[in-house]
Amino acid sequence: MERFARIVVRHRKAVIVLFIVALIVSIPLISLVKTNYNMVDYLPTDAPSTRALAVMSEEFSQNTPNTRVMVPGLSIPEALAMKQSIDALDGVTAVLWLDDTIDLKLPLSEADPSTIEAFYRGDTALYSVTIAPGREQEATAALRALVGTDGAVAGDAPSIAAAQFATASETMKAFAIGVVAVIIILILFSASWLEPLLFLVAIGVSILINMGTNVIFGEISFITKSVSPILQLACSLDYAVFLLHSFARNRLIYPQVEVAMVHAIKESFSTVAASATTTLFGFLALVFMNFQIGADLGINLTKGIILSFITVMVLLPALTLSCYKLMDRLTHRPLMPTFKGVYRVTAKAGIIVALAVLVAVVPSFFGQRHAEFLYGNENAVANTQAGEDARRIAEQFGQSTLMVMLVPSDDRGREAELCSAIKEVPHVTSIISYSETVGATIPPGFLDSSITDQFFSAHYSRIIIYLDTPVEGDLAFSTVVLLREVADAFYGDEALTLGQSTNLYDMKLLVQEDNVRVTLVAALAIFCVLLLTFRSLIIPLLLLLTIESAIWINLAIPYFTGTPINFIGYLILSTVQLGATVDYAILLTTNYCASRRTMEKRQAIHVAVGGSFRSILVSATTLAIAGFVLFAVSTNAVISDIGLLLFRGTILSFVLVTCFLPALLTVFDRVIAKTMWRPGFVFSEKRKS
Repeated sequence: MERFARIVVRHRKAVIVLFIVALIVSIPLISLVKTNYNMVDYLPTDAPSTRALAVMSEEFSQNTPNTRVMVPGLSIPEALAMKQSIDALDGVTAVLWLDDTIDLKLPLSEADPSTIEAFYRGDTALYSVTIAPGREQEATAALRALVGTDGAVAGDAPSIAAAQFATASETMKAFAIGVVAVIIILILFSASWLEPLLFLVAIGVSILINMGTNVIFGEISFITKSVSPILQLACSLDYAVFLLHSFARNRLIYPQVEVAMVHAIKESFSTVAASATTTLFGFLALVFMNFQIGADLGINLTKGIILSFITVMVLLPALTLSCYKLMDRLTHRPLMPTFKGVYRVTAKAGIIVALAVLVAVVPSFFGQRHAEFLYGNENAVANTQAGEDARRIAEQFGQSTLMVMLVPSDDRGREAELCSAIKEVPHVTSIISYSETVGATIPPGFLDSSITDQFFSAHYSRIIIYLDTPVEGDLAFSTVVLLREVADAFYGDEALTLGQSTNLYDMKLLVQEDNVRVTLVAALAIFCVLLLTFRSLIIPLLLLLTIESAIWINLAIPYFTGTPINFIGYLILSTVQLGATVDYAILLTTNYCASRRTMEKRQAIHVAVGGSFRSILVSATTLAIAGFVLFAVSTNAVISDIGLLLFRGTILSFVLVTCFLPALLTVFDRVIAKTMWRPGFVFSEKRKS
C-alpha cells in the first residue's frame, strides 16, 4: 500500500493528465447512451408477457394499442374523419374505434349499448391508438395539438413521453440543486474554502466517467439515468472526506506534504475500502432481481462506486498536492462544533429510541411486507398532463384497459367459442376479433388483406379485449387471471396474453420473489464483509439489526398510513439504504472497539460517539438531501418515491446508529468480547472478579 501511495504522490501530474484524458473521452460518450423508458423491456424472457410480446412482434406488423384519445363534440361522420386524421399522424401506426367493432351502416339502436359506450358517449369519441416505440414524445405532442385543449391523450405511450420529458428536464436540475446543498454542508464541516471544490471535482470526475462508460451497455433505464448521478455523489462523498481529514491529521505529524499524503492514503485506504465494499455489495444485490431493472441500476451504481473509490484514492491526492498551498491560504475557522460531548445528548435520547424500536420493529417487519405497491407508468406520471388526461377520460368513459390474446389460427370455430366465453367474463365490455367483427363463417380469402392482417398472422389469431377495470390493482389482476384461465381451457399453453394489465401482473409476481431474494443476498453479503472487518460473530448481527430496523420502519410507514408506493422504489431502497448507511454503524463500532482496548465501555462509547458523530452527520446529511431533492424536484412518482424513501430512511438510520446502536454495543459488550478474535478489551479488576 505504501508503494502504491508513493507512486500516486510521485506521479501526480501524470495522474491528473490521465483523468483529464478519461474525461475528454467520456463526456462525448454520454450523449450516445440511449435511455429506455419502457419497464416491460426489463421483464425476464421467460415471463408470459415477454413471450407474448415477442410472438406479437414476429407475427403482426401492428403493436398493441397503447394510447387513448378522447375528443368531444363529434358526430359519427366527424368522429370517422377524426379517426383518419389521427391515423395520418407521424408515429401513429393504428387507430381502433367503434367502426371496427360494429357496422355503422346499421342503426346504433340495434347494437349492444355497452359496446357503443366503450367508444362513443353522447357526442364524445374515444379512440384506441397505437404509437410506435421510440416515437412517443412527437406522436403525443401531435395528438394533443390535433385534439386541442378540450381533448385528452392518455395511456402507456403518453406516460412514457411524460417520463422522457421529466427525465430530460429534471435530472440535471436535481443534480444541480443537490450539488449546491452539498457545497453548503461541506463548507460548514470543512477547514478550508477550497476543500468542497476538491471533494466535488474528484467525485464529479467519477460520475462523468461512469455516465460515459455506460455506452458499453448501449442503453440504461430512465430510473438509472435519474437517480444514479446523485446517489453516487451522496454515497461516495464521505470517501473524499475521510482522505482529506486523514491528510490534515498527518500534516500535523509530518512536515513534508508528500510524506503526509502517503500516510493519509495508507491510513484511509482500509476505511474507505470497507465503506465502499459494503455499499458496493448493497448495490450488487440488485443484480439478483429477476426484474432486470435491478441489474440495470445495480451494475451502474456498482461501477460508479468503484470509479469513485479510484478517483478518491488516486486523483484526489494528486489534486490536493497540486493546490495545497492555496488550500492553506483559504482556511477558515470551524463553523460547526466538534460534537465531542454529543453522547450526553444521544444517551438520553437513546433510551426513548431503544424503547420505540423495541415496540415498532416487529409490527414494522410484518407491515413492510404487506405494503401496497404501484407498478404502472400511468401512476408514475399522475401529476403530469398525461395523468390529468387519464382522469378526464375515466370521468367520461369510466375505467378502461385493453388486453390482447393470441391463439393458434387453425380452428376458427374454436376461436369463436373462445370469444363467446370471453364475453361472459365479468368486466369485459367488448371484443375485436375476426369471428366477432367479420364472422367465423366468412373465409379470410374473400377479404382484403388490410382487414385480415388485423386479425391473422401465419400462425396466430389476435383477439383484442376491452375491460372496464383499472390498469392495475386487485380487480385488474384477478380479471387477468380469469381470462388466462379461460384461454387455457381452450388452448392450454398455446394461448398468449399481453397488455398493460398482464405486464403489470407479471411484474407483481416477480416482485414477490425478488423482494425476499434481494434482501437476503444483500444482508448475507454485508454480513460477510462485517464478519471479516470485525472478526466477530455478534457485531455483524448488531449492525444489521440496527440498519434493518431502520429499513423496516421506513418501508412500513406507507403500509400503516395506507399510502401505496412504487414497487421499484421499495425494492431499490431496501438494498440502497442498507449498503449506504451501514457505513455509519461501521465507523462508530470501529471507534468503539478501538477505544475499548484502552478504556471501560462507558468511556469508550462516549469517545466513539463523539469521534464519529461529525463524520456520520456529514454523510447522512448529504444522502438525506439527495433523497429530498429527488422527492421535491421529480414529477415522476417512481423517482419521487425513491427520493422520499431515501430521505426518510437515511434520517432513521442516522438516529438508530447514533442513539440505538450505542446501547446495543454497551449491553452486549461482554458477548462481543467473548465472540471477537483478539478483542483486547480492558475490564476493571472488580469486574473481572
